Amino acid sequence: MTPANRPSPESRNLQIPTRFRKGRPGARPGVDVADLARMPAAARVPVTVIDYSPEKSEVRTVDDFDAFIEQRRPDWVKVRWINVDGISDPAVIRALAIKYGLHPLAIEDLMTPNQRPKLEPYAAEEGRGAHLFLVVRMVERQGGHLTSEQISIFENLSTIVTFQEEPGDIWDPIRERIQKPDSRMRELDASYLLYALLDAIVDYCFPVLEYYGDRLQELEDLVLDRPDRGTLQEIHQVKRELLLLRRAVWPMREVVNGLLREPHECVREMTRMYLRDVYDHTIQIMDIIETYRELASSLTETYMSAMSNRLSEVMKVLTIIGTIFIPLTFLAGVYGMNMPIPENQWSGSYLVFWAVCLVVAGMMLYWFRKRGWI
Repeated sequence: MTPANRPSPESRNLQIPTRFRKGRPGARPGVDVADLARMPAAARVPVTVIDYSPEKSEVRTVDDFDAFIEQRRPDWVKVRWINVDGISDPAVIRALAIKYGLHPLAIEDLMTPNQRPKLEPYAAEEGRGAHLFLVVRMVERQGGHLTSEQISIFENLSTIVTFQEEPGDIWDPIRERIQKPDSRMRELDASYLLYALLDAIVDYCFPVLEYYGDRLQELEDLVLDRPDRGTLQEIHQVKRELLLLRRAVWPMREVVNGLLREPHECVREMTRMYLRDVYDHTIQIMDIIETYRELASSLTETYMSAMSNRLSEVMKVLTIIGTIFIPLTFLAGVYGMNMPIPENQWSGSYLVFWAVCLVVAGMMLYWFRKRGWI
């Protein structure tokens, strides 16, 4: 989706009835399937299903969602990945919530935009199977700006359901790996797919940071060579986007750490070994972000110093010019008075006057240079 067609945060908020947003005092917590049934119908969002096992894999776009929900998965399917490109259709969310027993609190978090990345484990209860619910943020640079999209993930040992706010993601390499017959992913359970999704989101921050590293280097050269207000505005823009990136990555570290530290039946022990690598990457990304933020702050100070030095240079030049013209103004004032002056009776006095002015100005310039002022 092009940046011009991407829905704004304000338009996303309009997709969710006000009574189901967080923050209403005294409201019943969570959104259950009955609440979803009362929501107004909306245009059907794209749904993609990937089924795979060690023997085969299958990718399809769901055209008849109701029929898909009624069908049982084939016996050969080991892991099913359902990807929903949008959260504006309550019917899709309701059907998946019923089929996979999604918790009402998790559904509320799913439908509430601008969530902080989080991890919620849910044990089996009241007919619901044990599952994990994660909220993460996928950052991309689109249209010259950094964007942050909320991704909600439900996972059990055989199924993963991902909800995106809008079409388009960074998971195409994972889809390609699933299609390869000798892929390790085909041999393992859904927790390994969860690791792969998180790893792709975290690792995609590195090319974003690479852009900001190059941009800060360019801004440093501009600040030292020709600082102007436009350069300062770009520095502040970089600082704001680095702050947005930090807000997306910092809680991700807690999410990955929670998967590592808190035992849950939906995460195999072997997957935890790979998650440690993701955790290390989040630490590395945070270190780079902090370094770039400090560099951006130092560029602001450098800009202010450069502008102060430029002002000092301008004031020095103006002061020198004014100082040189003070005695010349005095001489011109004395010899320009409307009163008889002996020198005016001599025809060469005009040239002598100019000679005296040039000598005085030259001597002052020589003295300034000798003192190291210019």
